[in-house]
Amino acid sequence: MQTYTRERIGPDGVLPVPPGAPTTQTGWEVYPQALGHTVRLAAERAGVPVLVTENGMATDDDDARIAYTTAALEGLAGALADGVDVRGYLHWSLLDNFEWTSGYRMTFGLVAGDRTTLTRTVKPSAHWLGKVARAGGLI
Repeated sequence: MQTYTRERIGPDGVLPVPPGAPTTQTGWEVYPQALGHTVRLAAERAGVPVLVTENGMATDDDDARIAYTTAALEGLAGALADGVDVRGYLHWSLLDNFEWTSGYRMTFGLVAGDRTTLTRTVKPSAHWLGKVARAGGLI
């Protein structure tokens, strides 16, 4: 499963992002709790083990990316502690990539890419996530 945020639904359809809520480059609400909620829902509805294939946020603020991912992984850890069978977690994305509707404007990646020189720069969030992975959980 993949998840990034939430959408709230009212009587007339999708509600706007709550006033004052932080948003990503995509305009989505920064809502890392979505990961824990969605993992639980997927496991309950599908009745099979869950694999998180995408989770992250589009931002040019790497500190915000670390804070989002920390909170998302806390929700995932809570689901695991409650017995949800989660087989793995993949962050979206390794590289700042091309998005069909936005081109290269959105920066989801743990690694930045210079489109002119093709130089790759590992962001602090990649180093942080590597430490989390090596530790086997949040540190």
